[in-house]
Amino acid sequence: MGRKLDLSIMLVPLGGILTVAALVAARPEQAFSALAQLRGLFGNQLGAYYIVVGLGVFLSSLYMAFSRYGNIVLGKTNKPRYPNLQWGLMVFSATMGADIIYWSLIEWAYYMSEPRIAQLGGGQEWASTYPLFHWGPIPWSFYITLAVVFGFMLHVRENGRQKISETCRPLLGNKVDGWMGKAINLVAVFGLLAGTTTTLAVVMPLLSEIVSTITGIPGSMGLTLAILFCIALIYTLAVWFGIEGISKLSTVCAGMFAGLLLYVLLFGGEGRYILETGIQSVGNMGQHFFSLATYLDPLRHSGDGTAGFTQTWTVFYWSYWMVWCTATPLFIGTISQGRTIRSTVLGGYFWGLAGTFASFIILGNFGLAQEMRGAIAVASRLSTGEAPAALILEIFQRLPLANLGLVLVAVSMVMFYTTVFDALTLVLSTYSYKELKVLKEPDKKVRTFWALLFILLPAALLFSEGTLSSFQTVPIIAAFPIGIVIILAIRSFFRDGGDFLEGR
Repeated sequence: MGRKLDLSIMLVPLGGILTVAALVAARPEQAFSALAQLRGLFGNQLGAYYIVVGLGVFLSSLYMAFSRYGNIVLGKTNKPRYPNLQWGLMVFSATMGADIIYWSLIEWAYYMSEPRIAQLGGGQEWASTYPLFHWGPIPWSFYITLAVVFGFMLHVRENGRQKISETCRPLLGNKVDGWMGKAINLVAVFGLLAGTTTTLAVVMPLLSEIVSTITGIPGSMGLTLAILFCIALIYTLAVWFGIEGISKLSTVCAGMFAGLLLYVLLFGGEGRYILETGIQSVGNMGQHFFSLATYLDPLRHSGDGTAGFTQTWTVFYWSYWMVWCTATPLFIGTISQGRTIRSTVLGGYFWGLAGTFASFIILGNFGLAQEMRGAIAVASRLSTGEAPAALILEIFQRLPLANLGLVLVAVSMVMFYTTVFDALTLVLSTYSYKELKVLKEPDKKVRTFWALLFILLPAALLFSEGTLSSFQTVPIIAAFPIGIVIILAIRSFFRDGGDFLEGR
């Protein structure tokens, strides 16, 4: 097996992660200070780059679907490998981590104290709208557009080198066989590791608080790290069941998630408010979509050049989705065999937006209802530095049988982690091979290597007690070069797809 592996793709990221983790653990203050300076450069000074890339990718996905490219079948048969429901559940469950639950519960509260929200008209209308925008069509377009690119490469061109560098071959030619291809793949791997670092580091304290509340075990950094390693063990064991195992996990994950949403909607006592606010927010986002997508606040809200709302939040979210899109779309593209490009794009938007919107509308608007009615004061306390995990638990105390709800949250989060990281280890493992036949799965030992590597940097950041800003900075930095790779991949697809349609 060793001669089939591209060891540089495995050893360079391993060395890099070990080095960064050691520096963060040994010198946390200097490390977080450096991250703050880098965020000022990439997130604030160069923030327009991420906004333009996001809008461009979204428009590219629409062109793929509604132009002549939409008729291309991803494979030699027009019979989909998976039926619509099974495919849709995998698209959502195997691409959305537990962070969707975390941010659904608390994101609105961060926005309540933002001057941008007050400028637009207040929290009732806009604190519930911006989460739908930040998890809506533009971020999903990163996954969907690249899924088409990967699907075309795999199932139409039958390229066995399952790496993002190969999507650029129609544009770069044989250059992808040399240092340029190697660099593209290493950028992709480091980007994905940055994404997993952020989701684990941000969400783990909430899971730790829930376990502490339910079991009575005192909360501590040791408990948080122990839970992190337990989750790593679970999804490491799950990698041995292959892609069919991911399919089964997706069904279970979707069931648990649906149970959580129904519990809050039906028994939280805010059903009417939740649905009406949700409908209003969807309409609000649709009406103002392009103004939200191009808002950059050149003078910033304070006029002193420091990062404004767009640079703090929208740039972060676009970056966050960009670093995942070097691998997650490969999984979607793999399971989309037999579908047309049009059905892949439109179906991906349907299932992706249905799941994310349901989560933010139900979980987010329940908390917002408590805030607006004066039952709790999460937003003001969050702005003064209170731990978001503790505030989320306080929101859940407003529900009947609160501990039951917390159990549903904890189990749903673990299932999301298991499903997503199972899919990601499958994808990253394909990067480890010099060549791998289409639909052939990587060796389980290689997948186990990547499953374990995922937890090293998050553990270091958690141990060093990093802030939300430092967690957000990691994907912002990693996404900058990935944006260039995304542009190259999409441009290559249109060239290669055009040749295919012309019979060349």
